[in-house]
Amino acid sequence: MTTRKKKLWIYIKNIFKILITGAAIYWVSQKISFAELKGALEKCNPLYLFLALFSYGTSQLIASSRLNSFLKVIGLHISERYNLRLYQVGLLYNFFLPGGIGGDGYKIYFLKKHYAIRGRRVLTAVFFDRLSGLWALSMITGCLIMFMPRLSIPNVVTVSVLIVGTATYLYFLQLFFKEFLSKFIITHLKALAVQSFQTLSAIAILYALGFDGKFSPYLLIFLVSSLVAIVPSILGGAGLRESLMAFGAEYFQLDPHLAVLVSLLFYIISLLVASSGLYYILRPQRLGMNKLPSAEEVEEELEKEE
Repeated sequence: MTTRKKKLWIYIKNIFKILITGAAIYWVSQKISFAELKGALEKCNPLYLFLALFSYGTSQLIASSRLNSFLKVIGLHISERYNLRLYQVGLLYNFFLPGGIGGDGYKIYFLKKHYAIRGRRVLTAVFFDRLSGLWALSMITGCLIMFMPRLSIPNVVTVSVLIVGTATYLYFLQLFFKEFLSKFIITHLKALAVQSFQTLSAIAILYALGFDGKFSPYLLIFLVSSLVAIVPSILGGAGLRESLMAFGAEYFQLDPHLAVLVSLLFYIISLLVASSGLYYILRPQRLGMNKLPSAEEVEEELEKEE
């Protein structure tokens, strides 16, 4: 594919992402009352909001450590401190970069520049980092499904799907990526911890909003909506998660305002945590560079190995 065609394809993808995000925000705006949302926000318990922030921040610290564990598998040994700095910058870029590079692309760029390693190796580690998160999300979601008899899904079916899915995952690793099996237990325990702390964050938000009903339906649609974090999008998936929460609330006959408010508060909390990467954007010397590369520079560097 020529450079011109690649740029055209990037523009098309970005326009598509903007349209999807805009449509999702519009759909949500038609389903809720902003006056009710404002009233609920004004009554929030700040202590539980702080606990939600703490839980999410903890999840990101563990997520950073999980990525470093995958990097060690490919022979890349970097300090937890430097890895955390890159992770913070990546979080922020995932919110504000509309292109296909995102935070992962920048992490790969930095690691290639500072260490003698091929970008494809780092990309593989990043891919399995994301995949472990998807596995953990599936496991916790499956556990919630077993506590929701209204879905009429026999527990034996849910357990069987989780076991078969995990076995297939392990077989895939054994067949094509055997080296990642050496760190399977520690990386996936960390993945479960990440998703557990994010679930605790959602629970704290529900408490902050004064909710005292059954948490499981809200947590289920929250976890399902978390899938948008895996899909490349603009503004960190703004609008997409809220639309899924609103749709799920309708399906389970829940309060759509509460569902959307949980999503909005979680989005704000995740943005606050990601904003910690701003320090390294202003002080790139802390990352070992005089200035941060542009998206075009990162893309050109990554294309060298294609």
